[in-house]
Amino acid sequence: MKTSIFVPVMPASPADLTPFAQLVHDTAAHRLWQGQSLGLETHQGFAYLAGAGLATPVGTSVTLTALRHPYEAALHARSLAALTGHSPVLGIGAGTPELVESLHGKPYPSPLTAIADYLTILRGLLAGEVVNHQGGEYRMHGALPPLEHPPVELGLGVLRPAAARLAGELADAAITWMTPPDYIRTVLRPELEAGAAKAGRPTPRIVAVVHVAVRRYGRDPHLVALNATREHLSAPHYIDMLRRAGLRVHPAQPGLSARALVEADVVLTGSAPEIATGLRRYREAGVDEVVLNTAGVRMTEDRDAALRDLTDILARVTMPESRQPTPAGHP
Repeated sequence: MKTSIFVPVMPASPADLTPFAQLVHDTAAHRLWQGQSLGLETHQGFAYLAGAGLATPVGTSVTLTALRHPYEAALHARSLAALTGHSPVLGIGAGTPELVESLHGKPYPSPLTAIADYLTILRGLLAGEVVNHQGGEYRMHGALPPLEHPPVELGLGVLRPAAARLAGELADAAITWMTPPDYIRTVLRPELEAGAAKAGRPTPRIVAVVHVAVRRYGRDPHLVALNATREHLSAPHYIDMLRRAGLRVHPAQPGLSARALVEADVVLTGSAPEIATGLRRYREAGVDEVVLNTAGVRMTEDRDAALRDLTDILARVTMPESRQPTPAGHP
């Protein structure tokens, strides 16, 4: 299982990006990920890093379809591939109905139909094909001019079974967020496999973004978890996913919900070795790449604290298994 890093803040300046890119550059971390940024735009931030000499593999988890036509999304993605010299992951998501309505005048009648249109157009354009697609939400008649670049991996944000099945049919990677490993293993992975079998294609790999916070003197793990997850704990689709996974969460009680995430190891806390042990459960669930997200630490404390946690966890996670200490209570 590969281990990557998530930029834990919506960047407002290069200083919010460069230390995390440098950490990927200097360690065994695999990739640098960002979500949708409304500060420094996500693709432009990655392009800045490449120009500054930090051309690491990158990924988006996720960018929102409502913000750009798939033609422009394909143009951004292949530009990053050419500028970094690596294969980027273009992870997409539909966003909230309110956002879609504010930009398009009405919400998507079917977010999954819109996503299917979007991925279909993206794949054809990035393959250098002339695309003629008359979808329910997105249409495309044309092609991109030729450009040599490493391949772009298409990702889809996945929380629930229907999105997992669609990812199996159309995506290269299923990107989960705040998702328990047992839920990935028992619910999402079977749907991915079913969707892939239906389409006659390989099962997408699974990428899991995981909140982490090392136990430190004076640090309240429940406050860190609340700061990291407060926004998502008010979103109906996250509440539904967590309830399907067996967690007792409620949008009107974010403090208790955040505590439940810590107790269920959805927000991984403890020593660096204990966090490394928790991350192994994602590998056992079939996850190909885990992305360390220290947003709670960054929000509660500062950038240096987030970087210190990442450095300590990476040192433990990337240690050869033959040198890993045996957890207490195991032979």
